[in-house]
Amino acid sequence: MIISASRRTDIPALYGKWFIKRVKEGFVLVANPFNPSQITQVSLKAEDVDAFVFWTKNGMPFFDYLKEIKEYSYYFHWTITPYDRTIEKNVPQKNIIIDSFKRLSDIISPDKVIWRYDPVFFTQKYDYSKHLFYFEKISKLLSTYTKTCIYSFLTPYKKCEKNMSSIKFRLPEDPEIESLSKYFSEIASSYNISLSSCAIKTDLTKYGIKRGSCIDKDLISKISGKEINAPRDKNQREFCNCAKSIDIGSYNTCINGCIYCYANSNYNIAQKNYKDHNINSEILKNLRG
Repeated sequence: MIISASRRTDIPALYGKWFIKRVKEGFVLVANPFNPSQITQVSLKAEDVDAFVFWTKNGMPFFDYLKEIKEYSYYFHWTITPYDRTIEKNVPQKNIIIDSFKRLSDIISPDKVIWRYDPVFFTQKYDYSKHLFYFEKISKLLSTYTKTCIYSFLTPYKKCEKNMSSIKFRLPEDPEIESLSKYFSEIASSYNISLSSCAIKTDLTKYGIKRGSCIDKDLISKISGKEINAPRDKNQREFCNCAKSIDIGSYNTCINGCIYCYANSNYNIAQKNYKDHNINSEILKNLRG
């Protein structure tokens, strides 16, 4: 069993202490996001968990808890983009985030810290050329601290479009997707970083870009030392290659304030849920915002 922690909220940044309490208790309750009254108990015992997959924009608050999960296999997805606080409201300054990324890599190894550059979209400030500029800048800074970068383009869910109404943005067109991907691949390769795409329809293998598996059974097999045979997760998007996992997070609980985030329908609801969070609760949140 692979535990995703979490696509729905930033557990390492915001709910690390709660997570560790659940690990010590050996289980967590998870609500079905589409039917919050449907609650499932999920084991977090070491013998039942093949790996934890953490998703974060700021893993720093979780560093003190790493010793509590030393008997588990795990790795991190850490998103670092160039966007400023008009787009990522409460994410710490990029130099702090990059330094923290490096520190985590030094602690647990570059194999276990994956850099995410996503989602990509264009604004007047972050146009095609600026994405190339920042992608190379970050690649250079992380070149010896990660082995893998996963990137994606914005999926315009209705709640994303609503939350992004404060800015003017557009999605890359197909020729721009191909061209940007080609240059991303060349840049990543020059810094010895393997580049994978996340749920991108376009076949980019001619640029050396494979469709990535964010929940990666091969990586988990390598980290854990045992073969993982998890099937593809049929509940994800069409071009997603992720292995099946159980997500223990809750929507509308992340206060990073990223306006492109599909996990929050309303930032004010997320703030309230964060404020009302009970660290001793067996469930992160079972209310649908």
